[in-house]
Amino acid sequence: MSYYPGQPQGPPYQQSHSQYPPQQQGYPPPMNQGYQQGYGPPVGSPYPPQNAPYGASPGPPPGQQPPYGQPYGQPPPGQYNQPPPGQYGGPPPGQGYGAPPPQAGYGGPPAAPSPPSPGYIPGQQSHMDMSRAADDLRTAMKGFGTDEKALVRVLGSLGPLEVNSVKAAFQARHRRDLEKDVHSETSGHFREGLMAILRGPLDQDCHELHQSIQGLGTKESAMNDVLLARSNADLHAIKQRYHYMYRRTVEADVKGDLSMKTERLFDMIMSARRAEESTPIIPQQIDADVQEIYRATEGRAGADQMQVCSILTARSNGQLRAIAQAYQQRYHRSLQEVIRKEFSGHMEQALCFTVGAAEDPAKHDADLLENAMKGLGTNDKALIRRITLANITRKVMIHWSPDRLQQCKAAYKHFYKQDLAHRIRGETSGDYEKLMLACIGSPPAYGR
Repeated sequence: MSYYPGQPQGPPYQQSHSQYPPQQQGYPPPMNQGYQQGYGPPVGSPYPPQNAPYGASPGPPPGQQPPYGQPYGQPPPGQYNQPPPGQYGGPPPGQGYGAPPPQAGYGGPPAAPSPPSPGYIPGQQSHMDMSRAADDLRTAMKGFGTDEKALVRVLGSLGPLEVNSVKAAFQARHRRDLEKDVHSETSGHFREGLMAILRGPLDQDCHELHQSIQGLGTKESAMNDVLLARSNADLHAIKQRYHYMYRRTVEADVKGDLSMKTERLFDMIMSARRAEESTPIIPQQIDADVQEIYRATEGRAGADQMQVCSILTARSNGQLRAIAQAYQQRYHRSLQEVIRKEFSGHMEQALCFTVGAAEDPAKHDADLLENAMKGLGTNDKALIRRITLANITRKVMIHWSPDRLQQCKAAYKHFYKQDLAHRIRGETSGDYEKLMLACIGSPPAYGR
């Protein structure tokens, strides 16, 4: 039962209502997506080859020998460790770090700013007709009882622009507020997941951030998920929307909840002055950053933590990848190891988050989901936030970005040796389970 003309018919909950075209699965993504999108593990990683279906066995592109015996992240000879002449850090063939660089060298004019992610312009809607979806939602909640299956089917696969469209259609056709109806008809983690979807990525970011700094103690993981590794455009959108929703500034609320050096770190982050992803990677600048980080950490007694923060919060993801690779090559230690040694607490978490999101975003997403589920008891708030929340490189959290979702699922299977859907089934139950599965593109099994 498709809401869009031309979609194949089938069980309704298996249909995607997203405005995005079908995405190729597997990891890494096709070469023409480029590093500016935040994807692309280190060359030589044993993920399924591009264009391979999800779940395919890892293997090399046709005609190439497999890199058997190579650990994750260690490239075959002739790549990162021995970059071709004129290249720094050995990006994948045909790609440079970051987007295709503008015709500006070191010290040239600033790169063109990236636009906000989908769903980060208030009121932005899809051009799709969501009347049928709105009617189905009303039917699901009208009268005695609620059809939870219909709620999952319709809401579990909405794209970020379709959320506003279906809410507008619901109001226009039924003179009712969809968010209020869903809130009154559901409960528990199921309701939390549905409301996270209905708020849309921007409002959900603001909601999670506000919740993280209310009451006793700061919810550091939520603050990190919302604010770290974001584009300048998305951070500006979050700050403006937060002020509109709560009549307070993000800066004031966050600074009031942190202390000392951690506050100064988040000041740098919230200034939203990172290099844009289209900024060219300059070898001399990368070398200077690597040497400065070393001098501020391992090269002295007592780390100059603010100097490290000033570098890592000002660089694009492409630059951070190059810095991490160059540091490993020069000093034979990973940048994250150095951070863990020289920092502690929330500062350590925030800097490792920032570097990890740049180095391998799909692995980073997979790790965040696993961290929400491991140990005694699932952190359901974190699981809901990380599956449905907006947060990108970061782009938008995995439910809102189909290509990112497929990358995350492939990375999760590689590192944790099981399907993400299987793991979620073991940690959730009932309608909450079915909603989380729908959000990751795995049809919920209503017969069991």
